[in-house]
Amino acid sequence: MMETDIQEIQLACFRLGDANFAADIMRIKEILKPQHLTKLPRTPSFVEGVINLRGTVIPVMDLRKRFELPERAPLEESRLLVVTVSRQLVGLVVDDVTEVVTVQAHDIKPPPHVAEGISTEYLIGVCLVRDSLIMLLNLDTILNSRETSALAGFSRASGATPAR
Repeated sequence: MMETDIQEIQLACFRLGDANFAADIMRIKEILKPQHLTKLPRTPSFVEGVINLRGTVIPVMDLRKRFELPERAPLEESRLLVVTVSRQLVGLVVDDVTEVVTVQAHDIKPPPHVAEGISTEYLIGVCLVRDSLIMLLNLDTILNSRETSALAGFSRASGATPAR
């Protein structure tokens, strides 16, 4: 007999300012140091540009800008999480990737109505890891359908001339 309920989940934890976030490690394809970006015209303010990752053009978005957090100059520990959003790869700029943790599914609680200024629509839930509150990012809601289509269009349009 197979158990279909998820008992635990592995999360990659990362920081944006003083807040701790996490994403399901199964959705993360790669964690990279910041790459050279090619800027694109007429993109949403949170889209930094595109990168060429081994022949695949990937749009990159700054989560600080997406969540309307104060801007910060890139840090040495800044990282790019390459994740799947709506069946396409997207790079997410974060301040630092801190650790991978395993949490029990029953320890994940619904997000509070006010969470560090981040709209709860972007969160799956929250959990405590060693007395630190971790906000679980809902990767399926960080882009609306119009933004997803626009980013897919940028990837296709940019594919013919790879970014350097």
